Formats: sequence, structure tokens, C-alpha cells
Amino acid sequence: MKVFVTGVRGQLGYDVVRELEKRGMEAIGVDIQEMDITDAQSVDEVITKANPDAVIHCAAYTAVDAAEDNEEICRKVNVDGPRNIARVCKKLDIKMIQISTDYVFNGQGDRPWEPEDPVGPMTVYGQTKYEGEQAVREILEKYFIVRIAWAFGVNGKNFVKTMLRLSETHDTLSVVSDQYGSPTYTYDLARLLVDMIQTEKYGIYHATNEGFCSWYEFAKAIFEKAGKNVTVKPVTTAEYGAKAFRPANSRMSKEKLTANGFERLPAWEDALDRYLKEIL
Repeated sequence: MKVFVTGVRGQLGYDVVRELEKRGMEAIGVDIQEMDITDAQSVDEVITKANPDAVIHCAAYTAVDAAEDNEEICRKVNVDGPRNIARVCKKLDIKMIQISTDYVFNGQGDRPWEPEDPVGPMTVYGQTKYEGEQAVREILEKYFIVRIAWAFGVNGKNFVKTMLRLSETHDTLSVVSDQYGSPTYTYDLARLLVDMIQTEKYGIYHATNEGFCSWYEFAKAIFEKAGKNVTVKPVTTAEYGAKAFRPANSRMSKEKLTANGFERLPAWEDALDRYLKEIL
């Protein structure tokens, strides 16, 4: 199987290519240098020439705060990009995985979000990611939309790396304690995506590591497992302050994965253990 992967210089795209190659599949990885996803002609030419069996679209504009001031470019990347890719997938009659986010929901309540729950994005980032989902659904029948949250991987920036970097210069840190969700190790997620792309079990899925925690609890676990002597102080979202809205509830239900025979991701604590061994 030949799979075309966007965003290979990011966390997820990097791990997806590694997973495909590990399984003996042909991976064609691109980033903005090789293909500008906002340029429909470029997308058509590059993907058509590659002639893959499927596309896993990992590239996205993910700077949540910056998106509030850069709506035009955010929309080009998160809406026009998936639309351009979906059109080529339709032309070639191939499958597509579109990566999305918990930010498509309004972040309220404490029940894990189901894939079919009504959306209610509260940010430019969340709105554009939802519009990107819609573009794919309108064009394709052979699609998987996989919503993730709190991603961390070996390649690129993430919360774990930020905490470890800050631990070098701080012995006390304040971390938000009233936002709950599930971390997602991109190595584990990549395995699921490669499993998924080999099936015809299309639809919308949620995929994060198992278990829930707050950012505060996540930070404490990072320092404990990494052997860092840092005191973590809990603060509220309001106290911390951020330009863009942050969801209090990013918990997502993964029951649909089980129902369709997919193996769910391991517990987030286990994922964090393995990740720290990889990067430290």
C-alpha cells in the first residue's frame, strides 16, 4: 500500500511515516516545501503524480492564540487545505484521513464527547477545523475524520517538552487545573491511523490515549516521571489568562473505536513513560 502523508515535519506526520515504513508500506511524505496545501493546483499535481492508495492529512494551522489574529491564513490552511486534498482523493477514488480536534466542541460539561455530538467551536482554530471536516465530508465518501487532543511526539514542540525546558530554570510553575482531557502520544496514534487506513470503516472517530487528567495533573506526572524537582501550583483558566478560549472539557469517548474493531491507545501514563525514555 502506498500512502501519501502531509505535515511530515510535524509531530504526527513524522510518526505516521515511520509507522508506515516499519510495516513495509510505501510512504510519500511532504510538507510545505514540497506541496502548499492551500494551492489547489499544486495539491492536484503533487498527489496525482504520486498516485497513492490513500492520503493521511496531518498538516494544519494549530497555533490557537495566533489564529485569533490570523484568521485568513488559518482558514486557508485548515479549510482550503483539506478541501483541496479531498478533491484530488475524489478524482483518484482513494481514501483520506483528516485529523481534527476537540476544539470543534464548546468545551462545557464533564461528559466525554461522542463523535456524533453537536459541535460548537469557540475559537477561530476550532471553527476552521470544523469547516475543514465539513469540506471533507461534502466531497468524499471514503473518509475518516479523527479528532485528537493534547498531542505530544518526538518531532516538534509540545507541552511535555515545554515543561521539561521550564524545569531547567524554574523550581515552581503554575499550571491550569480546571481543563480536563486526554494526552495523545503521536507514536501510538500513528499506529491506529495506519490500522485504520487499511479498512473501509469510514466515519468520525475520537482517538486519544486512555484516561483523563487536568493539565496540572499532566505536568505533575511529567516532573515525577522525569525525576525533576519542580513544585506545580494549580491555577484556574481565568487566573492563567490566554488570548483564545480554552475548553474546560476536552474528554472524548473512544467507544466507537472499540465498536469498529480498532485497538484503543494505551493509558496516557504508560505513553508518557515510553515518550520520556525516548527523548531523555
